[in-house]
Amino acid sequence: MEQSRRTEQVLLVQRLKRLIVSFVFCLPMSLLGLLLMLLLIYNSFSVFSLHLVPNQPIQSTLSPTHLQILHHQTSTSSSVSDSSLLLVVKETSLGFIQKQNVSSTRIEKKTRRFKRSTELTPAITQRLQVKSRQRFQTRVKSLLSKSSCESLFFMTWISSIESFGDRERFTIESLFKFHPNGCLILVSNSFDCDRGTLILKPFTDKGLKVLPIKPDFAYIFKDTSAEKWFERLKKGTLSPGVIPLEQNLSNLLRLVLLYKYGGIYLDTDVIILKSLSNLHNVIGAQTVDPVTKKWSRLNNAVLIFDKNHPLLKRFIDEFSRTFNGNKWGHNGPYLVSRVITRIKISSSSDLGFSVLPPSAFYPVDWTRIKGFYRAPTNESDAWLRKRLTHLRKNTFAVHLWNRESKKLRIEEGSIIHQLMSHSCIFCNSSSLHLS
Repeated sequence: MEQSRRTEQVLLVQRLKRLIVSFVFCLPMSLLGLLLMLLLIYNSFSVFSLHLVPNQPIQSTLSPTHLQILHHQTSTSSSVSDSSLLLVVKETSLGFIQKQNVSSTRIEKKTRRFKRSTELTPAITQRLQVKSRQRFQTRVKSLLSKSSCESLFFMTWISSIESFGDRERFTIESLFKFHPNGCLILVSNSFDCDRGTLILKPFTDKGLKVLPIKPDFAYIFKDTSAEKWFERLKKGTLSPGVIPLEQNLSNLLRLVLLYKYGGIYLDTDVIILKSLSNLHNVIGAQTVDPVTKKWSRLNNAVLIFDKNHPLLKRFIDEFSRTFNGNKWGHNGPYLVSRVITRIKISSSSDLGFSVLPPSAFYPVDWTRIKGFYRAPTNESDAWLRKRLTHLRKNTFAVHLWNRESKKLRIEEGSIIHQLMSHSCIFCNSSSLHLS
């Protein structure tokens, strides 16, 4: 009896111990679970709540941090740098940074991570730079040496390949209609690829010589005043301004390419009406003063100059010295007008160039371009025939003022329709032949 009681007491004590141990272990776990639940609730508020910051106006300059990113990309390799620079600046200069609305601390952390992920040794960087420059230099030299180029043309396309449409194709079409033995170098970051080759295939299948190639700005600008300008841009000591940088780079690129190679530069919204081969060292006037009958503004959509022409050097120097990324046209049409105005005033030296009248390249003002797209009516038929006769006699090319005309429909019988019928190669298949 005594033995059984002791056994029961031992069992009771053991059960009590187990209960206490279980309670001790269960109590902290419950508290921990409660704590974790509170933390999760707090975290959900932190994650899903928005910290609203007042919208800041888009600045005309890049932030120092993004300029650091830009500089690092441009110093990594020339093949990545000079061609991808346009895309980087395009995102930042058009307000992409402001849309992010992130703190400077976060940007700096991202910058450090970006640098670590893209950092290359100096030796690799140098090899990439040499390879890129050799590629540009070699391909251009190969085209010029292997092809008998009666005329050398340059175009720039510093936009996406998707935005290259029928209008731009027809510019190339009209170019080769009157210069079948010419060579076209299409300097473009987006076109130097398989898709670009496919777009240009109808021309190359006919034996026409066109080379799409990525720009190597460091190589192209070397030994000109543009070289220092470009270095300042990469280092972030020069503001690109609010005007899209690719637009201003195109303004500079055309000048330096003509200075180093000579030839003819064309914008991609131009229709060629006759051969340009007999023109040398000319620039076209856009407007004429109605009283004095002298030009009041020039344009740079069509430029024809010999290699190393001194006027081109003055244009390049003016660009580098007076660059302003906040004024439309300051580094383009207004630049060539400023420089030649000063030459006219000083008249101390003859640089050997001519200013052609508006009828040569700009026969219609941008405010009246719509009339060129409209079909003739009974009232306008006589005017249209007279205008066409004048164009065919006095005009080498028609600038279409892309900003004003890109959405216009080409009506049958209109001036543009008839000019295109005259300047087409693929006349039955050109999608611009009729809209």
